[in-house]
Amino acid sequence: MQRLAQLTTVELAELTAVGDVVVLLPVGSVEPHGPHLPLATDTVISDAVAERAAKRLADDGITSVIAPAVAYGVTDYAAGFAGALSIPAATLSAFLRAVVEAHLSNGFAHVCLINNHLEPDHDKAVRAAIDGLGARRASVACPLTRRWGRTLSAEYKSGACHAGRYETSLMLAADADHVHVDQAKALPNLEVSLSHGIKEGLTTFAAMGLERAYTGAPAEATAEEGAELLDRLAVMVATEVTEALAG
Repeated sequence: MQRLAQLTTVELAELTAVGDVVVLLPVGSVEPHGPHLPLATDTVISDAVAERAAKRLADDGITSVIAPAVAYGVTDYAAGFAGALSIPAATLSAFLRAVVEAHLSNGFAHVCLINNHLEPDHDKAVRAAIDGLGARRASVACPLTRRWGRTLSAEYKSGACHAGRYETSLMLAADADHVHVDQAKALPNLEVSLSHGIKEGLTTFAAMGLERAYTGAPAEATAEEGAELLDRLAVMVATEVTEALAG
């Protein structure tokens, strides 16, 4: 597993001269995730998934590097909470497009945007960033699609999964030092489905009744479940990349 930011210019030139190299680009957000998870939760998860995906790709003979993350996104649903740093969708799309094209112009064969911030407008903005580039050159790996969402946990499928058991488990596996476990264990189960709320036209966590910026069952989270979920998300990324390279 290699990180682009840690390579020298000589090392990178040698790497891309040997054959096709894939860029794994984590995408996240700065967004409230309850009283127990950090604002960078989505970015941390995307980066941890990239690490595991890089190992899977290596096993398949595909060389990849993990690029520095794009850690800001569209976070309008968290409006009103401290730490909801939202940027316009068009701005995100334009920036991501420029970043992707910069990687491609540096000799990389493919860029995969790994997105675990699941706000619908954010996902649309991420996908818009690669419009017209062609599947061979760029892809998006995000569990919002039916194909990958159905491979995840019951809580994820319910839609009651923002900073709940699903994301708290992922964070316990990816970066346990920044999980406030005592606070997570004290939080009651909140069965409010974000997907249902969105379908009903609600546009903020507050409107959905998420008074502490979480839903689901964070008290039930475990590192073991998180590790399994990271592996499933890594399969998603590796599959998206291999299918894109295969045309």
